[in-house]
Amino acid sequence: MKVINLDNICQKAIDGIDDLQEIYIKEKLIESCKNIIRESMDSEGIRDSVIQAALELTTEQEPKWQYVASKLYVHRLYDEVRRNRGINLEVKPYSNFYEFISEMTDKNLYGKYILESYTQAEIEELENEIKPERDFIFTYSGIDLLTKRYLIQDYNRKPLELPQQMFMGIAMHLAIPEKQEDRVMWAKRFYDVLSSLKATMATPTMSNARKPFYQLSSCFIDTVEDSLKGIYKSLDNFAEVSKFGGGMGIYIGKIRAMGSAIRGFKGASGGVIPWIKLFNDTAVAVDQLGVRNGSVAIWLDAWHKEVPEFLQLRTNNGDDRKKAHDIFPGLCYPDLFWRLAEEDIDANWYMMCPHEIKSIKGYSLEDFYGEEWEKRYYDCVNDERIDKRIMSVKDIVRLIIKSAAETGTPFAFYRDTVNKMNPNKHKGMIYSSNLCTEIMQNMSPMDIQEATMYDENGDTIIVEKTKAGDFVVCNLSSVVLGNVDVNSDEEIEYVVETQIRAMDNVIDLNYYSVPFAEVTNKKYRAIGLGTSGYHHMLANNKIHWNDEKHLEFTDKVYEKINYYAIKASMNIAKEKGEYSCFRGSDWDNGDYFKLRDYNSEEWIKLQKDIKEYGLRNGYLFAVAPNGSTATIAGTSEGVDPVMARFWLEEKKGSIVPKTAPNLSWENFWFYNSAYNTDQTLSLKINGIRQRHIDQGQSFNLYITTDFTMRQIMNLYITAYKCGVKSIYYVRSKSLEVEECESCSA
Repeated sequence: MKVINLDNICQKAIDGIDDLQEIYIKEKLIESCKNIIRESMDSEGIRDSVIQAALELTTEQEPKWQYVASKLYVHRLYDEVRRNRGINLEVKPYSNFYEFISEMTDKNLYGKYILESYTQAEIEELENEIKPERDFIFTYSGIDLLTKRYLIQDYNRKPLELPQQMFMGIAMHLAIPEKQEDRVMWAKRFYDVLSSLKATMATPTMSNARKPFYQLSSCFIDTVEDSLKGIYKSLDNFAEVSKFGGGMGIYIGKIRAMGSAIRGFKGASGGVIPWIKLFNDTAVAVDQLGVRNGSVAIWLDAWHKEVPEFLQLRTNNGDDRKKAHDIFPGLCYPDLFWRLAEEDIDANWYMMCPHEIKSIKGYSLEDFYGEEWEKRYYDCVNDERIDKRIMSVKDIVRLIIKSAAETGTPFAFYRDTVNKMNPNKHKGMIYSSNLCTEIMQNMSPMDIQEATMYDENGDTIIVEKTKAGDFVVCNLSSVVLGNVDVNSDEEIEYVVETQIRAMDNVIDLNYYSVPFAEVTNKKYRAIGLGTSGYHHMLANNKIHWNDEKHLEFTDKVYEKINYYAIKASMNIAKEKGEYSCFRGSDWDNGDYFKLRDYNSEEWIKLQKDIKEYGLRNGYLFAVAPNGSTATIAGTSEGVDPVMARFWLEEKKGSIVPKTAPNLSWENFWFYNSAYNTDQTLSLKINGIRQRHIDQGQSFNLYITTDFTMRQIMNLYITAYKCGVKSIYYVRSKSLEVEECESCSA
């Protein structure tokens, strides 16, 4: 009986798997199971053993075994969900979709808005669109992650939802803002793109769409005002964002330095480090839905007086009372710093207190960029009334590289390039980025005004008024370049247009844990279309990473994506209206197109249409790191090269084999490891992509022990010269870095 059962299970596992010689594979699978199957095992135990055997057989020579394991995993999931829902095992897993939604709604696991927005007939129509066969396109790692982290579970953490129900539930939610007559059509289209893994929504959207509490956005950025109330209000905002699973960037460049005056009393300020430690402790105390610590990047300007201490926050040496090991530090560099590093590394670098500058000069140095910033910087340097902390550029660079080599941080933000290319510079300034260095939008601190008191039915009511600043929030999704035909304009346009529409709808659907986020999000209607599967795409097209033709290829692909994204946003503006700050923007006056040398016939026509109809979204394009969602899509992460063709990943006591996407003998040699890629060339490619991306990219540097300090410094200089806007981690083989789950898109 066991032999027959094993034979049946193995046959079920290999049916339909491409590139497998059926008889050989089946015999090999059965042989591998003999040593782990016991007489006492039931059918489920045997199936689990076959899954384990298939995983252990996975190698870079025979990568398809992970799909054998995945297929059996899906069948096990079907049985488990039917049991958890109390359904007969003979019933088809995807039948009675309306009944399923009603059941989830009754259990308060789906929001009531789904049934309120769709009739039973519409839901039955959508059921006919569900494609169960798409459950079998996942790798083992993809379906395992999807099941454990994204599918709806009961209160005992048992799965109740299947993958295609999840995709359709997300699609139905995202289509709710559409007109009644178009809603089902858009739900079908969102489902088609997501379920085919041609695009992914960000982790918060994938996890929370369709649920009663739906915080759908990934990234938030706050600007901290230099006041006690401002700092604590930002701490409160961070706690609220973290509570609902959002990652955050905090710009503290306005806070006065240690030893600065408070209310005229000299030497009273404790500086930025004590406040950073408060953000650190808040990240630990307010975790992300009980799953992981809150995540926050703290950004400071390279000319701030406390930069040397800031650069040692995460290092292992020094006074532990001045450490903050749970935050991610980032430095905001003016071009001048790297220009001096290249031309005169022994030159003095002057670090000053922003509060002192404002008190003496009447302006805030951080509010300027480019030539104007440089002029004012030297104005401050030459003013004897302003106290300076002086170090050579060389010594600062040493501290930066020492920290990067030891901790992977600080992240880098090239503020002059960012602000020069900001399409909404008419309305503000970009001081820093988010946690993953790809979001770049106008920022400003809130203004906390005096509290007022009034009497209401004998009770004294105290109202604190706050004038909202630009509290950045961004909604992300990614085109999976490895799963679409990037040479097909028709397919690229279809996927891009679908995702722009979906993200625009997130803005109106979203639950905002912080009201300031809603104000800013609806002001600019900012979204972040990204890309994952970049190396996967290169391998599909037989292009080596270090090949010079890589540069021309990426230029064409990203210009195409950008063109269709802008066109899609313009078409939505025709239908629903432009974002409120459109007039006077670079989109409106044409500077956006001039700065990027977009002068073909197609671009000129699109520019005229935008001038007439406006644009729906003030920011459109941002490439997130895509950790989790890339795993689900079976592709490479973001714009990074793969770490290896084959590796073993250890998670919670289990070891799972992983391979480069769709690894085969045809693409084998096109997957070179990240540590074998030319980092200077990677920076040039980043700069080429950046021309087409109005925000930024989560871009990592990969170094080995062979790199000298001079070589690493030259990479930062190359980034500045190539128009790169940010650098995420500096990764070395000996260093493990923590990924941001919120920005997975």
